[in-house]
Amino acid sequence: MIYGIGTDIIRISRIAEALDRWGERFARQILGEDELQRYQHRAARAPVRGVRYLATRFAAKEAFSKAVGLGMKMPMTWRAMQTLNAPCGRPVVVTSGTLQAYMAQHHLLAQVSLSDETDYAVAFVLVEQKQAASA
Repeated sequence: MIYGIGTDIIRISRIAEALDRWGERFARQILGEDELQRYQHRAARAPVRGVRYLATRFAAKEAFSKAVGLGMKMPMTWRAMQTLNAPCGRPVVVTSGTLQAYMAQHHLLAQVSLSDETDYAVAFVLVEQKQAASA
């Protein structure tokens, strides 16, 4: 059953401006540990790739917070939801801490889709509620 749907679009230049203003501290506030490692790797190879990566993850977190219905308040935090990649490259939602417990308690599963172009990054999240297993 569909629990919620969220979408977000962001101008990539907005993320670039935040990075110019606050440096990597901005990325550390937004990204989870695994995302931060990937961001640093991409940014070291090509700064524009790092900015685009950060923009797509920012959009995914915003879209997820809308789909799950929490907004940016506990147990939803920037770092508690990560968008990582499956071995095939497909983006997947990974939660941790109290957000992971919330998702399990409510039998929620999230799917995410990301895209970016020169000027914009967009994310779409679908949260499903699975039936609890019968005893």
